[in-house]
Amino acid sequence: MAEAQNIPVGSTTAGSIAVAAESTVATRMSAPPSFDVADFPVPHGREEEWRFTPLERLRGLHDGTAEAGGVLTVEVSAPEGVTVETVDRGDARLGKAGTPADRVAAQAYSSFEKASVVSVPKEAVLSEPIRIAVHGEGGTAYGHQVVELGAFAEAVVVIDHTGDAVLAANVDFIVGDGAKLTVVSVQDWDEKAVHVAQHNALIGRDASFKSVVVTFGGDVVRLHPRVQYAGTGGEVELFGLYFTDAGQHQEHRLLVDHNTPHCKSNVAYKGALQGEGAHAVWIGDVLIEATAEGTDTYELNRNLVLTDGARVDSVPNLEIETGEIVGAGHASATGRFDDEQLFYLMARGIPAGEARRLVVRGFFAELVQKIGLPDVEERLLDKIDAELEASV
Repeated sequence: MAEAQNIPVGSTTAGSIAVAAESTVATRMSAPPSFDVADFPVPHGREEEWRFTPLERLRGLHDGTAEAGGVLTVEVSAPEGVTVETVDRGDARLGKAGTPADRVAAQAYSSFEKASVVSVPKEAVLSEPIRIAVHGEGGTAYGHQVVELGAFAEAVVVIDHTGDAVLAANVDFIVGDGAKLTVVSVQDWDEKAVHVAQHNALIGRDASFKSVVVTFGGDVVRLHPRVQYAGTGGEVELFGLYFTDAGQHQEHRLLVDHNTPHCKSNVAYKGALQGEGAHAVWIGDVLIEATAEGTDTYELNRNLVLTDGARVDSVPNLEIETGEIVGAGHASATGRFDDEQLFYLMARGIPAGEARRLVVRGFFAELVQKIGLPDVEERLLDKIDAELEASV
């Protein structure tokens, strides 16, 4: 059951629940998933998967006019025992976790030259995180990255995006049976950057996968996390937080495909918006296929609108093709900054600016703590404070 909704002018919140649906989430796309860009029509903005995206700001990533020529560096820092490779297109691990679901993802797959593959051997338990730094220095670039965990391995991966680039990429996470993978993807681009990426996760039997997506910078950021299960007993947590400033477009489109019995998923994204033209989009698709008996799933999106002129589109969708499930639900809520909370703090001697900061920090605190890396958590909270100070 959805939460009570407080929706400001300029925002939309919609959701749907379909039981024993004849069509699946995948059929709402303009074309079936494919590695061939020619299998996708050029989007015009009327398609379901593109209707919120400002196509004119994608710099040609969607229509084939963007030619690679930018400078993009990928640096990997990994503990001992982890294998880091640069591989050619023919490597069998590329695309194993999922197939491109739209034209930009297919263009990225068709256009990259080399891919980076990070492999953690089976039963290895890493005491330090793997850090991947992706830095752009202008121009268009296409990329592909793979993170693979062997059976019963445990690892934390931090992917940090900085600089200026027009980047289209696919990122694959292959989680072996009984393995545990936590991924933190930070989008801290310069103000003119464009970043469109599909994240594919394939979850093995009794494996667990936690993703934390953090988006601050960039002109346009459009991320598409997709999850499938390769065996029973898999558990997935997808968390995200975003701070959308004036003129920015930040879009997160998720699909959790429960295609295997007795698996779990929990999705929670939170966003704050401020400034004229700030636009955040969250699409949460959860599909429970007929074969996925015993599924337990829930998804949540909450948005805090700090100023006039900002817009939120939040659309949770849940499709259920079997009645033999443990539980399934979704919730979406969008509201303005709570003046009563601000008054309460100011009445106790806290200055307005500090009170505002405390309220927003409190809004994000639950998800920030999910990261589990103190240096990353502190950096993100400092970034939130800087965004708020800039608006005063």
